[in-house]
Amino acid sequence: MSTTFPATRDLAHKWVLVDADGQVLGRLATRIALLLRGKHKVSYTPHLNVGDGVVVINAEKVKFTGQKLQQKLYRRYSGYPSGLKQETLQEVLDRHPERAIQHAVKGMLPDGPLGRTLLRRLKVYKGASHPHHAQRPEPVPAAMVGAHHG
Repeated sequence: MSTTFPATRDLAHKWVLVDADGQVLGRLATRIALLLRGKHKVSYTPHLNVGDGVVVINAEKVKFTGQKLQQKLYRRYSGYPSGLKQETLQEVLDRHPERAIQHAVKGMLPDGPLGRTLLRRLKVYKGASHPHHAQRPEPVPAAMVGAHHG
């Protein structure tokens, strides 16, 4: 018996809507990465983009555990002397709350061309509205993304 691979023309990419309100960042990011990779589908193939597009709303309402707001640091280095810039999670959230989710999901996707392709199908917005109504994103089942924990 030989392994069958789905043809790229046969792959159906849906769009799903994820509400980040009250969800813990790491747990939310793992589930978003799973949806982007397509691991929830029977036709999952590691080297193909079989996943769905994900629209995340309410990025500013995501929750964090412990002291991450003060202790977690995002660093980037320009390559020049004294070119190290770092900011705390709280500073990132104040300026661009979407980037915390994008950064967390990016770390859970594969490196290389496939990971970059998958990341382009992630759209994160800080409010409850989004411009992707033409894609008709379906709300993802609560069991798939985790129920709200009070």
